[in-house]
Amino acid sequence: MQRVFLHALVLLPMIAMSLRWRGFRATQASLKLLLSNHLKSGTAAVNTNVLATARMVEAADRHGLVHPSCLAKSLTLWWLLARQGVPSQLRIGIRKDVAKFEAHSWVECDGTALNEPDEHPPALC
Repeated sequence: MQRVFLHALVLLPMIAMSLRWRGFRATQASLKLLLSNHLKSGTAAVNTNVLATARMVEAADRHGLVHPSCLAKSLTLWWLLARQGVPSQLRIGIRKDVAKFEAHSWVECDGTALNEPDEHPPALC
């Protein structure tokens, strides 16, 4: 898991910068190109390795020099899981109130939100 932590520590600021400079679609397309043949078809049960990967991304965010958005963290987790051959889905929720627009992203595997606290539903960030 130390290797996953180090990958996340490097990827988080890179993905955050790419999102800022290139946008979501270009960033996700670049990440997909880097995956090559790592994705497998079908589903994988949420296991301790998957949950540990989610914890390593969170730890890299806490201990890193930058603290990126939930979108950068979710893209990082999605990519690391795909590199492990674990299919997951990037989820994005949006809400527009009268005065403001809010959005949040998270990663799901087999219907389980991986980068969300257990006691809270996905919150807008």
